[in-house]
Amino acid sequence: MAAKPKTEKEYDDIPGTYVFDADRSRRGYHLNMFCMSLMKAENRKAFKENEAKYIEQRFPELTPEQREAILKRQYNRLLELGGNIYFTAKLGATDGHPFQHLAALMTGSTQQDYADLMLRGGRSVEGNRSRSGASAGKSKPKAKKGKKNRG
Repeated sequence: MAAKPKTEKEYDDIPGTYVFDADRSRRGYHLNMFCMSLMKAENRKAFKENEAKYIEQRFPELTPEQREAILKRQYNRLLELGGNIYFTAKLGATDGHPFQHLAALMTGSTQQDYADLMLRGGRSVEGNRSRSGASAGKSKPKAKKGKKNRG
């Protein structure tokens, strides 16, 4: 049976973001189960002893792209391939990295620069809503004061 063609979703246009939706969840099921396996000390030990062997023997359902992203620690690629950020963080933790370190890697900054950005309230939404600018100027209508918006 042929794979269904990928349909672009409105939120696929958000720069630097991979929304973890039902399609990504299905695509990343085995990837996320691999990451969750790292919650057990004996699995972390086995993985660190021989990463490729651990993946091959215990998670043969992973795609070649997912295997490569795991072994190269390509965290953004893991999200693109169906990884859930909270599950993929287990891989970083196995390497001894706090989540803030992973977030810095994923945004191309240092851990300190990332921490400073978060303390300032994060990045501006201006210029970060869509790649095409299609969502520019779109906002939800505001309810008038004193009246409930029922529509």
